[in-house]
Amino acid sequence: MDKLTCLHDSHVAIGAVMSPFAGFDMPIRYPAGIIAEHNAVRTKVGVFDVSHMGEIFIDGPDATRFVNHIFTNDITKAAAGEILYGMMLYPDGGVVDDLLVYKGFTAEHYLLVVNASNIDKDYEWMLSNAEGYDVKIDNQSEQWGQIAVQGPESEDVLVRILGLPQASALTFYTYCELPGLILSRTGYTGEDGFEIYASSEKTKEFWQTLLEAGIQPCGLGCRDTLRFEAGLPLYGDELSPEISPVMAGLSIFCKLDKEEFIGKEALVEQKAHGTARKLVGLEVKDRAIPRAGYSVETPEGEVVGVVTTGYHSITLDRSLAFALVDSAYGALGTQLQVRIRSKVFPAEVIKKRFYQTNYKK
Repeated sequence: MDKLTCLHDSHVAIGAVMSPFAGFDMPIRYPAGIIAEHNAVRTKVGVFDVSHMGEIFIDGPDATRFVNHIFTNDITKAAAGEILYGMMLYPDGGVVDDLLVYKGFTAEHYLLVVNASNIDKDYEWMLSNAEGYDVKIDNQSEQWGQIAVQGPESEDVLVRILGLPQASALTFYTYCELPGLILSRTGYTGEDGFEIYASSEKTKEFWQTLLEAGIQPCGLGCRDTLRFEAGLPLYGDELSPEISPVMAGLSIFCKLDKEEFIGKEALVEQKAHGTARKLVGLEVKDRAIPRAGYSVETPEGEVVGVVTTGYHSITLDRSLAFALVDSAYGALGTQLQVRIRSKVFPAEVIKKRFYQTNYKK
């Protein structure tokens, strides 16, 4: 049976379309529809229930050394209150998960925010690699609710409606701790945005206050269309045990100059000699809509890749896709085609960041 977030009853009460996702019964869309939700975040503000995400705390004398051992980014370069994005890797360079690491305000204290589908796997992975490190690894995922307030008006909403003036002091990828809650400024939409981690009861209070103020609730449907336009990967689609950060074009988050981390040697090899496949952006002509799993071909009909995510962009009114293709066909401007059922449609390799926000980070 699927797990329920602390906001499940509210989703049902306001008419959300619910569906299983990562082991949870989650809202896919609300009565306003995905397009309205998407546009609310792009132009004003929307709120998401992301209580399904995982929160794993790491403490102890060796916490910094341990986190740097399992994490591709370099946490030693971060200041207290800073957040870093990166991955945990298998020794062969495949991705265990992509995650956020929150560097604590006290010595040797970290919060790792992981994908809902990977909570148990990630926790076990951390435990299995902790030998020789004096750390406590505490999976508190079931103790926290989380909402994400996203969009150009998100700061104003947190200050004016939720009474959180501390939001104004946060810069991009930083956080603060308040009594009973954690407030961060990251986002997964390409817009300005905040996350509030709190108890179930406090999360319900914040959610209800926002709904009563007329803030648009947003489901996982538009969360995907928003992150896709902004060029952000989804674990299982653009990152996986078979798709390394180098293949996905995310090497910037893998600090190969630090002494060591699990998977480093494999990434060094991939950077030096290239990879057989790489993730690219595609623009598909004729308004045809590419979907995950559709084959990518040369103009002569040779299959050279597969679509990992595809939509007709709501913001840009263009048919776009991420695709994993043979590296020989990954250069910008390369002409390809996507097979959509029995027809093929021309496509061109373009940059993966399709949408650029006006928000100054």
